[in-house]
Amino acid sequence: MADIKKKPVQIVETVLRDAHQSLVATRMTTEQMLPIIDKMDKVGYRAVECWGGATFDASLRFLHEDPWERLRKFKDGFKNTKLQMLFRGQNILGYNHYADDVVEYFVQKSVANGIDIIRIFDALNDIRNLKTAVNAANKEKNAEVQIALCYTLGDAYTLDYWKDIAKRIEDMGADSLCVKDMAGLLTPYAAEELIGSLKASTKLPIELHTHYTAGVASMTLLKAVESGCDIIDTAISPLALGTSQPATEVMVETFRGTPYDTGLDINLLSEIADYFQPIREGFLKSGLLNPKVLGVNINTLKYQVPGGMLSNLINQLKEAGKEDKYREVLEEIPRVRKDFGEPPLVTPSSQIVGTQAVMNVLSGERYKLVPKESKKIMLGEFGQTIKPFNEEVQKKIIGDEKPITCRPADLIPPQLPEFEKQVAKWKEQDEDVLTYALFPKVAEEFFEYRAAQKTKVDMTKADKNAGAYPV
Repeated sequence: MADIKKKPVQIVETVLRDAHQSLVATRMTTEQMLPIIDKMDKVGYRAVECWGGATFDASLRFLHEDPWERLRKFKDGFKNTKLQMLFRGQNILGYNHYADDVVEYFVQKSVANGIDIIRIFDALNDIRNLKTAVNAANKEKNAEVQIALCYTLGDAYTLDYWKDIAKRIEDMGADSLCVKDMAGLLTPYAAEELIGSLKASTKLPIELHTHYTAGVASMTLLKAVESGCDIIDTAISPLALGTSQPATEVMVETFRGTPYDTGLDINLLSEIADYFQPIREGFLKSGLLNPKVLGVNINTLKYQVPGGMLSNLINQLKEAGKEDKYREVLEEIPRVRKDFGEPPLVTPSSQIVGTQAVMNVLSGERYKLVPKESKKIMLGEFGQTIKPFNEEVQKKIIGDEKPITCRPADLIPPQLPEFEKQVAKWKEQDEDVLTYALFPKVAEEFFEYRAAQKTKVDMTKADKNAGAYPV
Protein backbone atom coordinates (compact mmCIF):
# COMPACT_ATOMS: atom_id res chain seq x y z
CA MET A 1 0.00 0.00 0.00
CA ALA A 2 3.00 2.28 0.53
CA ASP A 3 3.46 2.81 -3.20
CA ILE A 4 -0.19 3.85 -3.73
CA LYS A 5 -0.62 7.54 -4.47
CA LYS A 6 -2.47 9.44 -1.76
CA LYS A 7 -6.13 9.77 -2.58
CA PRO A 8 -8.17 10.81 0.47
CA VAL A 9 -11.73 9.52 0.25
CA GLN A 10 -14.44 12.10 0.89
CA ILE A 11 -17.35 11.54 3.25
CA VAL A 12 -20.98 12.57 2.87
CA GLU A 13 -22.83 12.37 6.20
CA THR A 14 -26.42 11.10 5.92
CA VAL A 15 -27.70 11.36 9.50
CA LEU A 16 -29.92 14.37 8.73
CA ARG A 17 -31.70 12.62 5.83
CA ASP A 18 -31.32 9.01 4.80
CA ALA A 19 -30.19 7.59 8.14
CA HIS A 20 -33.38 8.55 9.95
CA GLN A 21 -35.47 7.98 6.82
CA SER A 22 -34.26 4.37 6.72
CA LEU A 23 -34.47 3.66 10.45
CA VAL A 24 -37.37 5.71 11.81
CA ALA A 25 -39.48 6.61 8.76
CA THR A 26 -38.02 10.17 8.64
CA ARG A 27 -39.32 11.30 12.04
CA MET A 28 -36.37 13.32 13.34
CA THR A 29 -37.45 16.92 13.90
CA THR A 30 -35.57 20.06 12.97
CA GLU A 31 -35.43 20.93 16.66
CA GLN A 32 -33.56 17.69 17.31
CA MET A 33 -31.05 18.46 14.55
CA LEU A 34 -30.19 22.10 15.00
CA PRO A 35 -28.13 21.95 18.25
CA ILE A 36 -25.47 19.72 16.65
CA ILE A 37 -25.11 21.57 13.35
CA ASP A 38 -22.29 23.86 14.50
CA LYS A 39 -20.19 20.88 15.55
CA MET A 40 -20.98 18.95 12.35
CA ASP A 41 -19.93 21.99 10.35
CA LYS A 42 -16.39 21.68 11.75
CA VAL A 43 -15.83 18.06 10.66
CA GLY A 44 -14.80 18.64 7.05
CA TYR A 45 -17.40 16.49 5.31
CA ARG A 46 -17.64 16.80 1.54
CA ALA A 47 -21.32 17.45 2.20
CA VAL A 48 -24.17 16.77 4.59
CA GLU A 49 -27.19 15.12 3.04
CA CYS A 50 -30.03 16.88 4.81
CA TRP A 51 -33.00 17.41 2.50
CA GLY A 52 -35.09 15.83 -0.19
CA GLY A 53 -36.10 12.19 -0.32
CA ALA A 54 -38.94 11.57 2.12
CA THR A 55 -38.02 14.48 4.42
CA PHE A 56 -40.29 16.89 2.58
CA ASP A 57 -43.42 14.76 2.87
CA ALA A 58 -42.67 13.65 6.46
CA SER A 59 -42.00 17.22 7.62
CA LEU A 60 -45.44 18.31 6.47
CA ARG A 61 -47.46 15.17 7.14
CA PHE A 62 -46.13 14.01 10.49
CA LEU A 63 -44.03 16.79 12.04
CA HIS A 64 -46.10 19.84 11.01
CA GLU A 65 -42.92 21.57 9.87
CA ASP A 66 -42.23 23.67 6.80
CA PRO A 67 -39.48 21.80 4.90
CA TRP A 68 -38.36 25.05 3.26
CA GLU A 69 -37.86 26.64 6.65
CA ARG A 70 -35.86 23.60 7.75
CA LEU A 71 -33.58 24.03 4.74
CA ARG A 72 -33.07 27.73 5.45
CA LYS A 73 -32.13 26.95 9.05
CA PHE A 74 -29.63 24.37 7.83
CA LYS A 75 -28.10 26.95 5.50
CA ASP A 76 -27.75 29.42 8.35
CA GLY A 77 -26.01 26.80 10.49
CA PHE A 78 -23.73 25.10 7.97
CA LYS A 79 -21.38 27.90 7.00
CA ASN A 80 -18.50 25.70 5.77
CA THR A 81 -20.22 22.51 4.61
CA LYS A 82 -22.14 21.90 1.41
CA LEU A 83 -25.77 20.85 1.70
CA GLN A 84 -26.94 17.96 -0.43
CA MET A 85 -30.44 16.81 -1.36
CA LEU A 86 -32.02 13.80 -3.04
CA PHE A 87 -34.23 14.69 -6.01
CA ARG A 88 -36.46 12.13 -7.77
CA GLY A 89 -36.15 13.45 -11.30
CA GLN A 90 -39.53 14.15 -12.87
CA ASN A 91 -41.16 13.03 -9.59
CA ILE A 92 -39.32 15.84 -7.73
CA LEU A 93 -39.99 14.80 -4.09
CA GLY A 94 -43.44 13.42 -4.73
CA TYR A 95 -44.75 10.15 -6.10
CA ASN A 96 -46.04 11.20 -9.53
CA HIS A 97 -44.54 12.90 -12.56
CA TYR A 98 -44.90 16.66 -12.77
CA ALA A 99 -44.78 19.08 -15.66
CA ASP A 100 -41.41 20.50 -16.67
CA ASP A 101 -42.27 23.98 -15.34
CA VAL A 102 -42.82 22.57 -11.84
CA VAL A 103 -39.55 20.60 -11.96
CA GLU A 104 -37.59 23.64 -13.12
CA TYR A 105 -39.08 25.90 -10.46
CA PHE A 106 -38.44 23.37 -7.70
CA VAL A 107 -34.78 23.08 -8.67
CA GLN A 108 -34.46 26.86 -8.75
CA LYS A 109 -36.02 27.28 -5.31
CA SER A 110 -34.02 24.43 -3.79
CA VAL A 111 -30.77 26.13 -4.75
CA ALA A 112 -32.06 29.57 -3.72
CA ASN A 113 -32.91 28.24 -0.26
CA GLY A 114 -29.53 26.62 0.35
CA ILE A 115 -28.91 23.40 -1.59
CA ASP A 116 -25.40 23.07 -3.05
CA ILE A 117 -25.46 19.52 -4.46
CA ILE A 118 -28.54 18.02 -6.12
CA ARG A 119 -28.47 14.25 -6.40
CA ILE A 120 -30.96 13.42 -9.16
CA PHE A 121 -32.23 9.92 -9.91
CA ASP A 122 -35.05 8.13 -11.65
CA ALA A 123 -36.64 5.09 -10.07
CA LEU A 124 -36.53 3.16 -13.34
CA ASN A 125 -33.11 4.49 -14.48
CA ASP A 126 -35.02 5.97 -17.42
CA ILE A 127 -32.69 8.86 -18.17
CA ARG A 128 -35.38 10.63 -20.18
CA ASN A 129 -36.89 11.45 -16.77
CA LEU A 130 -33.66 13.15 -15.63
CA LYS A 131 -33.24 15.59 -18.49
CA THR A 132 -35.37 18.49 -17.24
CA ALA A 133 -34.02 18.43 -13.68
CA VAL A 134 -30.40 18.16 -14.84
CA ASN A 135 -30.76 21.03 -17.30
CA ALA A 136 -32.46 23.17 -14.66
CA ALA A 137 -29.75 22.45 -12.10
CA ASN A 138 -27.01 23.24 -14.61
CA LYS A 139 -28.55 26.68 -15.07
CA GLU A 140 -28.00 27.43 -11.38
CA LYS A 141 -24.47 28.82 -10.98
CA ASN A 142 -23.98 27.59 -7.43
CA ALA A 143 -25.32 24.07 -7.87
CA GLU A 144 -23.43 20.82 -8.40
CA VAL A 145 -25.34 18.22 -10.39
CA GLN A 146 -24.97 14.60 -9.41
CA ILE A 147 -26.85 11.87 -11.25
CA ALA A 148 -27.51 8.68 -9.33
CA LEU A 149 -27.91 5.25 -10.87
CA CYS A 150 -30.23 2.99 -8.91
CA TYR A 151 -28.28 -0.22 -8.42
CA THR A 152 -30.17 -3.46 -8.57
CA LEU A 153 -29.78 -7.11 -9.56
CA GLY A 154 -31.20 -9.00 -12.52
CA ASP A 155 -30.18 -10.53 -15.83
CA ALA A 156 -30.48 -7.23 -17.67
CA TYR A 157 -28.28 -5.27 -15.27
CA THR A 158 -24.90 -6.25 -16.71
CA LEU A 159 -21.57 -4.41 -16.46
CA ASP A 160 -22.12 -3.24 -20.03
CA TYR A 161 -25.48 -1.80 -18.97
CA TRP A 162 -23.87 0.21 -16.15
CA LYS A 163 -20.94 1.36 -18.28
CA ASP A 164 -23.23 2.50 -21.10
CA ILE A 165 -25.61 4.41 -18.89
CA ALA A 166 -22.70 6.05 -17.01
CA LYS A 167 -21.33 7.39 -20.28
CA ARG A 168 -24.76 8.74 -21.22
CA ILE A 169 -24.99 10.45 -17.84
CA GLU A 170 -21.62 12.13 -18.37
CA ASP A 171 -22.85 13.37 -21.74
CA MET A 172 -25.96 14.83 -20.05
CA GLY A 173 -23.82 17.30 -18.11
CA ALA A 174 -23.50 15.74 -14.65
CA ASP A 175 -20.69 16.91 -12.34
CA SER A 176 -20.49 13.53 -10.60
CA LEU A 177 -22.01 10.06 -10.65
CA CYS A 178 -23.46 8.18 -7.70
CA VAL A 179 -24.10 4.47 -7.48
CA LYS A 180 -27.24 4.41 -5.39
CA ASP A 181 -27.44 0.99 -3.75
CA MET A 182 -30.64 1.65 -1.81
CA ALA A 183 -31.22 -1.96 -0.76
CA GLY A 184 -27.64 -2.89 0.17
CA LEU A 185 -27.33 -5.41 -2.67
CA LEU A 186 -23.79 -4.54 -3.73
CA THR A 187 -21.32 -7.04 -2.28
CA PRO A 188 -17.60 -6.23 -1.82
CA TYR A 189 -16.12 -7.92 -4.86
CA ALA A 190 -19.06 -6.95 -7.05
CA ALA A 191 -18.35 -3.36 -5.99
CA GLU A 192 -14.69 -3.77 -6.93
CA GLU A 193 -15.74 -4.92 -10.40
CA LEU A 194 -18.47 -2.29 -10.84
CA ILE A 195 -16.45 0.72 -9.69
CA GLY A 196 -13.45 -0.39 -11.74
CA SER A 197 -15.65 -0.65 -14.83
CA LEU A 198 -17.25 2.75 -14.23
CA LYS A 199 -13.85 4.36 -13.77
CA ALA A 200 -12.88 3.03 -17.18
CA SER A 201 -16.11 4.33 -18.70
CA THR A 202 -16.37 7.87 -17.29
CA LYS A 203 -14.13 10.66 -16.02
CA LEU A 204 -16.75 11.79 -13.51
CA PRO A 205 -16.04 11.53 -9.76
CA ILE A 206 -17.87 8.47 -8.42
CA GLU A 207 -19.77 8.29 -5.15
CA LEU A 208 -21.16 5.14 -3.54
CA HIS A 209 -24.32 5.14 -1.48
CA THR A 210 -25.20 1.83 0.12
CA HIS A 211 -27.09 0.39 3.08
CA TYR A 212 -26.05 -2.04 5.78
CA THR A 213 -29.17 -4.20 5.49
CA ALA A 214 -27.36 -7.31 4.24
CA GLY A 215 -24.42 -6.79 6.62
CA VAL A 216 -21.71 -6.26 3.98
CA ALA A 217 -21.82 -2.51 3.37
CA SER A 218 -18.64 -1.52 5.24
CA MET A 219 -16.64 -4.10 3.31
CA THR A 220 -18.32 -2.96 0.12
CA LEU A 221 -17.21 0.63 0.74
CA LEU A 222 -13.67 -0.58 1.44
CA LYS A 223 -13.38 -2.46 -1.85
CA ALA A 224 -15.06 0.38 -3.72
CA VAL A 225 -12.56 2.93 -2.41
CA GLU A 226 -9.65 0.64 -3.26
CA SER A 227 -11.10 0.43 -6.79
CA GLY A 228 -11.18 4.19 -7.27
CA CYS A 229 -14.42 5.37 -5.62
CA ASP A 230 -13.97 9.03 -4.72
CA ILE A 231 -16.79 9.66 -2.23
CA ILE A 232 -18.73 7.44 0.19
CA ASP A 233 -21.95 8.00 2.15
CA THR A 234 -21.93 7.15 5.86
CA ALA A 235 -24.03 7.81 8.96
CA ILE A 236 -22.87 8.72 12.45
CA SER A 237 -22.92 5.52 14.52
CA PRO A 238 -26.09 5.90 16.67
CA LEU A 239 -28.16 6.07 13.48
CA ALA A 240 -25.98 3.77 11.36
CA LEU A 241 -26.11 0.08 10.45
CA GLY A 242 -29.27 -1.96 10.02
CA THR A 243 -31.19 -0.44 7.14
CA SER A 244 -29.08 2.73 7.36
CA GLN A 245 -25.53 3.37 6.12
CA PRO A 246 -22.19 2.11 7.49
CA ALA A 247 -20.95 4.08 10.48
CA THR A 248 -18.95 7.22 9.74
CA GLU A 249 -16.46 6.65 12.55
CA VAL A 250 -15.79 3.06 11.44
CA MET A 251 -14.95 4.08 7.89
CA VAL A 252 -12.81 7.01 9.04
CA GLU A 253 -10.79 4.67 11.24
CA THR A 254 -10.63 2.01 8.50
CA PHE A 255 -8.84 4.41 6.17
CA ARG A 256 -6.69 6.16 8.80
CA GLY A 257 -2.99 5.93 7.95
CA THR A 258 -3.68 4.68 4.43
CA PRO A 259 -3.54 6.56 1.12
CA TYR A 260 -7.33 6.95 1.47
CA ASP A 261 -7.17 8.67 4.88
CA THR A 262 -10.17 11.00 5.22
CA GLY A 263 -8.36 13.36 7.59
CA LEU A 264 -11.50 13.64 9.74
CA ASP A 265 -11.15 14.06 13.53
CA ILE A 266 -12.41 10.94 15.30
CA ASN A 267 -12.74 12.82 18.59
CA LEU A 268 -15.09 15.35 17.01
CA LEU A 269 -17.08 12.56 15.41
CA SER A 270 -17.35 10.86 18.81
CA GLU A 271 -18.83 14.05 20.27
CA ILE A 272 -21.39 14.12 17.47
CA ALA A 273 -22.21 10.46 18.13
CA ASP A 274 -22.71 11.27 21.81
CA TYR A 275 -25.28 13.88 20.81
CA PHE A 276 -27.34 11.48 18.71
CA GLN A 277 -27.20 8.56 21.18
CA PRO A 278 -30.08 9.79 23.40
CA ILE A 279 -32.11 10.57 20.27
CA ARG A 280 -31.63 6.95 19.20
CA GLU A 281 -32.69 5.76 22.67
CA GLY A 282 -35.79 7.94 22.46
CA PHE A 283 -36.74 6.41 19.12
CA LEU A 284 -36.29 2.91 20.56
CA LYS A 285 -38.40 3.72 23.59
CA SER A 286 -41.19 5.23 21.48
CA GLY A 287 -41.23 2.27 19.10
CA LEU A 288 -40.35 4.39 16.07
CA LEU A 289 -37.05 2.53 15.87
CA ASN A 290 -38.08 -1.09 15.42
CA PRO A 291 -35.34 -3.59 16.36
CA LYS A 292 -36.26 -5.52 13.20
CA VAL A 293 -34.51 -2.89 11.06
CA LEU A 294 -31.32 -2.93 13.15
CA GLY A 295 -30.16 -6.45 12.46
CA VAL A 296 -28.46 -8.10 9.50
CA ASN A 297 -30.70 -9.82 7.00
CA ILE A 298 -28.84 -11.62 4.23
CA ASN A 299 -32.22 -12.36 2.65
CA THR A 300 -32.05 -8.76 1.48
CA LEU A 301 -30.05 -10.11 -1.46
CA LYS A 302 -33.03 -12.31 -2.26
CA TYR A 303 -35.90 -9.86 -1.67
CA GLN A 304 -34.06 -6.65 -2.67
CA VAL A 305 -35.98 -4.50 -0.18
CA PRO A 306 -34.38 -1.10 0.59
CA GLY A 307 -34.25 0.26 4.13
CA GLY A 308 -36.87 2.99 3.81
CA MET A 309 -39.22 0.53 2.14
CA LEU A 310 -38.63 -2.02 4.89
CA SER A 311 -39.48 0.40 7.71
CA ASN A 312 -42.63 1.55 5.87
CA LEU A 313 -43.58 -2.07 5.18
CA ILE A 314 -43.37 -2.92 8.86
CA ASN A 315 -45.48 0.13 9.71
CA GLN A 316 -48.14 -0.86 7.12
CA LEU A 317 -48.46 -4.36 8.53
CA LYS A 318 -48.44 -3.09 12.11
CA GLU A 319 -51.30 -0.69 11.38
CA ALA A 320 -53.26 -3.52 9.77
CA GLY A 321 -52.57 -5.82 12.72
CA LYS A 322 -50.88 -8.28 10.35
CA GLU A 323 -47.23 -8.29 11.44
CA ASP A 324 -47.37 -12.10 11.20
CA LYS A 325 -47.57 -11.70 7.39
CA TYR A 326 -44.14 -10.04 7.23
CA ARG A 327 -42.29 -13.01 5.68
CA GLU A 328 -45.10 -13.69 3.17
CA VAL A 329 -44.97 -10.09 1.98
CA LEU A 330 -41.18 -10.23 1.64
CA GLU A 331 -41.52 -13.35 -0.53
CA GLU A 332 -44.22 -11.72 -2.65
CA ILE A 333 -42.15 -8.60 -3.41
CA PRO A 334 -39.75 -10.25 -5.95
CA ARG A 335 -42.75 -11.78 -7.75
CA VAL A 336 -44.50 -8.43 -8.07
CA ARG A 337 -41.23 -6.80 -9.16
CA LYS A 338 -40.83 -9.36 -11.95
CA ASP A 339 -44.42 -8.75 -13.09
CA PHE A 340 -43.68 -4.99 -13.14
CA GLY A 341 -40.64 -5.21 -15.46
CA GLU A 342 -37.94 -5.70 -12.77
CA PRO A 343 -37.50 -2.03 -11.83
CA PRO A 344 -34.98 -1.03 -9.17
CA LEU A 345 -36.77 -0.78 -5.82
CA VAL A 346 -36.52 2.85 -4.81
CA THR A 347 -39.10 5.60 -4.26
CA PRO A 348 -41.67 5.54 -5.79
CA SER A 349 -41.27 2.11 -7.43
CA SER A 350 -40.44 0.53 -4.05
CA GLN A 351 -43.65 1.88 -2.50
CA ILE A 352 -45.68 0.74 -5.51
CA VAL A 353 -44.25 -2.77 -5.55
CA GLY A 354 -44.30 -3.03 -1.74
CA THR A 355 -47.89 -1.84 -1.37
CA GLN A 356 -49.04 -4.16 -4.16
CA ALA A 357 -47.28 -7.08 -2.44
CA VAL A 358 -49.01 -6.22 0.85
CA MET A 359 -52.41 -6.10 -0.87
CA ASN A 360 -51.77 -9.37 -2.69
CA VAL A 361 -51.00 -11.10 0.60
CA LEU A 362 -53.68 -9.51 2.77
CA SER A 363 -56.46 -9.95 0.18
CA GLY A 364 -55.53 -13.58 -0.43
CA GLU A 365 -55.59 -13.12 -4.20
CA ARG A 366 -52.90 -11.60 -6.42
CA TYR A 367 -53.99 -8.31 -8.01
CA LYS A 368 -57.52 -8.51 -6.62
CA LEU A 369 -56.89 -5.05 -5.17
CA VAL A 370 -54.80 -2.70 -7.28
CA PRO A 371 -53.77 0.80 -6.12
CA LYS A 372 -53.86 3.58 -8.70
CA GLU A 373 -50.04 3.76 -8.59
CA SER A 374 -49.76 0.15 -9.78
CA LYS A 375 -52.00 1.02 -12.69
CA LYS A 376 -49.85 4.06 -13.47
CA ILE A 377 -46.63 2.06 -13.66
CA MET A 378 -48.33 -0.50 -15.91
CA LEU A 379 -49.55 2.33 -18.16
CA GLY A 380 -45.98 3.62 -18.50
CA GLU A 381 -46.72 6.84 -16.61
CA PHE A 382 -43.43 6.51 -14.71
CA GLY A 383 -41.32 5.66 -17.74
CA GLN A 384 -39.82 2.58 -19.33
CA THR A 385 -38.66 -0.46 -17.36
CA ILE A 386 -35.64 -2.46 -18.47
CA LYS A 387 -37.77 -5.56 -19.05
CA PRO A 388 -41.32 -5.86 -20.38
CA PHE A 389 -44.28 -6.18 -18.03
CA ASN A 390 -46.01 -9.49 -17.42
CA GLU A 391 -48.62 -9.23 -20.18
CA GLU A 392 -51.26 -11.17 -18.26
CA VAL A 393 -50.86 -8.99 -15.17
CA GLN A 394 -50.77 -5.82 -17.25
CA LYS A 395 -54.00 -6.80 -18.98
CA LYS A 396 -55.65 -7.51 -15.63
CA ILE A 397 -54.60 -4.11 -14.26
CA ILE A 398 -55.10 -1.72 -17.22
CA GLY A 399 -57.63 -3.57 -19.37
CA ASP A 400 -57.77 -2.13 -22.88
CA GLU A 401 -56.10 1.19 -22.06
CA LYS A 402 -53.15 2.07 -24.31
CA PRO A 403 -49.76 2.34 -22.56
CA ILE A 404 -47.51 5.42 -22.89
CA THR A 405 -44.31 4.97 -24.90
CA CYS A 406 -42.89 8.54 -24.97
CA ARG A 407 -41.29 10.48 -22.10
CA PRO A 408 -44.29 10.68 -19.74
CA ALA A 409 -43.79 14.39 -18.97
CA ASP A 410 -44.20 15.21 -22.66
CA LEU A 411 -47.91 14.57 -22.12
CA ILE A 412 -48.20 16.88 -19.10
CA PRO A 413 -49.02 20.53 -19.90
CA PRO A 414 -47.61 23.35 -17.70
CA GLN A 415 -49.04 23.11 -14.18
CA LEU A 416 -47.64 26.08 -12.25
CA PRO A 417 -50.30 28.66 -13.22
CA GLU A 418 -53.12 26.44 -11.97
CA PHE A 419 -51.23 25.53 -8.79
CA GLU A 420 -50.68 29.25 -8.16
CA LYS A 421 -54.43 29.87 -8.37
CA GLN A 422 -55.26 26.99 -6.05
CA VAL A 423 -52.76 27.96 -3.37
CA ALA A 424 -53.45 31.71 -3.45
CA LYS A 425 -55.55 31.83 -0.27
CA TRP A 426 -52.82 30.18 1.81
CA LYS A 427 -49.70 31.53 0.13
CA GLU A 428 -47.18 33.21 2.43
CA GLN A 429 -44.03 32.51 0.41
CA ASP A 430 -43.23 31.60 -3.20
CA GLU A 431 -42.30 28.09 -2.13
CA ASP A 432 -45.83 27.36 -0.93
CA VAL A 433 -46.95 26.73 -4.50
CA LEU A 434 -44.38 23.94 -4.78
CA THR A 435 -45.42 22.43 -1.46
CA TYR A 436 -49.01 22.41 -2.69
CA ALA A 437 -48.04 21.01 -6.10
CA LEU A 438 -46.40 17.96 -4.54
CA PHE A 439 -48.87 17.20 -1.75
CA PRO A 440 -52.12 19.18 -2.15
CA LYS A 441 -54.18 17.67 0.68
CA VAL A 442 -51.27 17.46 3.12
CA ALA A 443 -50.24 21.01 2.18
CA GLU A 444 -53.72 22.38 2.85
CA GLU A 445 -53.74 20.79 6.29
CA PHE A 446 -50.28 22.18 7.00
CA PHE A 447 -51.20 25.67 5.79
CA GLU A 448 -54.25 25.65 8.10
CA TYR A 449 -52.05 24.46 10.97
CA ARG A 450 -49.50 27.19 10.19
CA ALA A 451 -52.20 29.83 10.19
CA ALA A 452 -53.59 28.50 13.46
CA GLN A 453 -50.19 28.88 15.11
CA LYS A 454 -50.27 32.57 14.26
CA THR A 455 -53.94 33.27 14.96
CA LYS A 456 -54.19 30.81 17.86
CA VAL A 457 -57.30 29.37 16.22
CA ASP A 458 -57.51 25.58 16.53
CA MET A 459 -58.58 24.48 13.03
CA THR A 460 -58.90 20.88 14.14
CA LYS A 461 -61.87 21.87 16.26
CA ALA A 462 -63.29 24.36 13.79
CA ASP A 463 -66.79 24.06 12.40
CA LYS A 464 -66.11 25.56 8.99
CA ASN A 465 -69.73 25.38 7.87
CA ALA A 466 -71.01 27.25 10.91
CA GLY A 467 -68.06 29.61 10.95
CA ALA A 468 -67.03 28.62 14.49
CA TYR A 469 -63.30 28.68 15.14
CA PRO A 470 -62.42 27.82 18.76
CA VAL A 471 -59.22 29.33 20.14
